[in-house]
Amino acid sequence: MSEPESVSESETESEPESEPESVSESESRARVPSPSPERESESEPDSERDWSVALRPSALWSDAVSDDRSFLLVVNPRAGAGRAAARLADLQGALREAGAIFETALTRAPGEATALVRAALRRGVSGIAAVGGDGTFNEVVNGFFDDEGRPIRPEAWFGPLPCGTGGDLRRTLGLPAETAAMATRLVWSQPRPIDVGWLEFRDAAGSTARRAFVNIASFGVSGLVDRLVNEGPKWIGGRAAFLFATVRALASYRPRRVRLRLDDAEAFERVVVTVAIANGRYFGAGMHIAPEARIDDALFDVVSIEPTTRRDQLRAFPALYGRGILDRPGVRLERARRVLAEPADFEGPIWLDVDGETPGSLPASFELRPAALLLRA
Repeated sequence: MSEPESVSESETESEPESEPESVSESESRARVPSPSPERESESEPDSERDWSVALRPSALWSDAVSDDRSFLLVVNPRAGAGRAAARLADLQGALREAGAIFETALTRAPGEATALVRAALRRGVSGIAAVGGDGTFNEVVNGFFDDEGRPIRPEAWFGPLPCGTGGDLRRTLGLPAETAAMATRLVWSQPRPIDVGWLEFRDAAGSTARRAFVNIASFGVSGLVDRLVNEGPKWIGGRAAFLFATVRALASYRPRRVRLRLDDAEAFERVVVTVAIANGRYFGAGMHIAPEARIDDALFDVVSIEPTTRRDQLRAFPALYGRGILDRPGVRLERARRVLAEPADFEGPIWLDVDGETPGSLPASFELRPAALLLRA
């Protein structure tokens, strides 16, 4: 239930249909060029376009560049209800002040960040910094891998610069919110390996789909909450949006019976409200669902919330925003590197929440890939 963000941005950021007109001079020089009106109608959809031709050649795209402070800055200007666009000029200035060498590309549509990152990595860029929320970060992380989950450039690093609605990866990593501190930390940090989750699931069309996630994937009421957040206003702020959506969802949600298998153990059935497969610690704009999870320990923390009384549910809210959720009635913590989940009833889809987005439903498999990504933050 991480904040919605770029693809539909449950980070509650939705990707823009077009680039904002107000950008800095360096931004307009560096961003991905828009197609001309005549060509646009003839061009392929964004998901099929060869983005390598949209990124201009640069010294950044060469292994000869020895300064690891050079990178591509991928920006979702609509993240955080437009806060990313409003902060962009200050953030660019802070990065340059800290000694960074970078070019900027603005995203315009869902999925575009993934395509931009793949093209940049294939041309040799040393790192990717991303401005946006949890959904944007998910798209960018997926750009480090091909559709089969193979790394495109294992030595390249990922650097999140949070400007979204939920801010759950920011909380997990303990990143500063202040612009200059955020920029300095990214430029002068040393890349370190972190784990990545690899998810196979059923998409909205009923087909098998695959994607990476870096923070938390969950299913149950959390998937419904994401859908409500994405449909609601973004200006009220991440925590308020998720809290309101959670109360609405719990009022109508019926717990579901699911069949689970952890690693090579026997499968079992459990009635649940939500199950979180956690690499990171937070989802839902600050809900501390997995307080003991570590992003580099080669294990998922699997947190199951089973049905309890309405009074216990209400009493759990303070614990969910603190560190005491694991002590509440009906909450279980298990650990595994691989989780299989499927519905064990016939009451309709059980929706997923993946880094704040709702890409599909169960059945699904969640596999942890240790040290699969270099983080610079």
